[in-house]
Amino acid sequence: MGGDAMLLGVALGDSYGAHPGAWRMPHTNPNAYTDVEVQVRAAQTAERGGLDYAFYPDRVFLQGDLLVRPPIFSMEPLMVLAAVAHATRRIGLVASSSTAFNEPYTLARQLRALDLMSHGRAGWNAIPSYEPEAFANYGRQVPQRDEKYERLHEVVQITQALWGSWEREAGQPDQTAGRFADPSHIRPVNLQGRRVGARGPLQIPPSEQGQPVIFMPSASGLGLQAAGMYANGIIAMPSTIEESRAQRDMIRSLAEAAGRTADEVKFLAFVTFGLGATEQEAVERRMVLEQAAGLEGRLAHLSAVLGLRLDPADADKPLTSSQVRGLRPSPGVPQAARAVELASQGLSPREILAHGVLDALSGLVGTPEQAADRMQEWIQAGVCDGFTLVVDDLHDGLDAFVDQVVPILRRRGLRPDNYLGATLRDHLSLPEQLGLDPRLASDN
Repeated sequence: MGGDAMLLGVALGDSYGAHPGAWRMPHTNPNAYTDVEVQVRAAQTAERGGLDYAFYPDRVFLQGDLLVRPPIFSMEPLMVLAAVAHATRRIGLVASSSTAFNEPYTLARQLRALDLMSHGRAGWNAIPSYEPEAFANYGRQVPQRDEKYERLHEVVQITQALWGSWEREAGQPDQTAGRFADPSHIRPVNLQGRRVGARGPLQIPPSEQGQPVIFMPSASGLGLQAAGMYANGIIAMPSTIEESRAQRDMIRSLAEAAGRTADEVKFLAFVTFGLGATEQEAVERRMVLEQAAGLEGRLAHLSAVLGLRLDPADADKPLTSSQVRGLRPSPGVPQAARAVELASQGLSPREILAHGVLDALSGLVGTPEQAADRMQEWIQAGVCDGFTLVVDDLHDGLDAFVDQVVPILRRRGLRPDNYLGATLRDHLSLPEQLGLDPRLASDN
């Protein structure tokens, strides 16, 4: 690969797809939200395309309007990944798990087990929960911000220390000598903070990569500082090249301030595509999804974005000149300017919707070449290290990306023809780590 190579993953966990109309498509099993085989097949498809990781978000409360759509992130990620690990061989497996509700020993043990089961492919997206609904499910009040991040630091540090409590020098079981392991290299950590603590050691040895790779969401303030200290992967949601550059530069500078090397932190931007052999085919595919989502509700949403009431009876009529002049796009919506541009070009409200203007993430509706162009532009601009793909309709969207976009990226030298290593650390070009980062230990 060339110097512009990109990392590439996919967000799974939703068994239908990110578009609100995906679950209502005729080809979809409405009960797929509890079918782990859907997740297994999706991970296998991503692995067929050589993707570096599958990322599983999480919410620990019931989220979503069940009257009109399924719950968001209904299945527990670590349980799902236990099945996915057995059915895959190379793709990294990144599970979200909150530092607010889990004890370090539980996290260290579960993630170490996943890492061993997958032969060194596990990652942990360490998230400091903030939603009142989540804390209510654990019988707790939302803590103050400084308390929340104090606990995050303690949980991450103690979890890493526990991962290092069973050293490689403990050796392998020796039946001839009758020695299972050298206990002098399996030691308690005896760490106690203000919020959490653990004695240790763990009951199981390291994996091929040492310990799971830590990911964290892009954040601000105390969250961004923590990510600069611990994370090797940043799950980010920039809307523009400029926003992505600013976020990446900030996290790299914070990593260096913590005594780390900036290139150890991979900034991974969410991206979504609606693909078709031609742009018109891609738009028509999205029109079907928009209709399935409930066109009247989608038009009401678009009305709010444009600052103009749209009549569903006129969904296929271009806006009039006076309507276009009267548009007052919402300043808080990243795609609002794009919606105004499309309206000015004479597109109907249905066509404007089909260009993905209500998508929460950066992306486009178009051809595989256009998708590859978008990704290459961001990589060559140096504003991210790779992408986490969000699939609009899991029935065909991931296969289309793997079969049509990945080959283009490979021809351009942006992706390898196959996996270059066996572990998630290999995929991200990271060194092995076992235990706390010694560069940070003196500050803890």
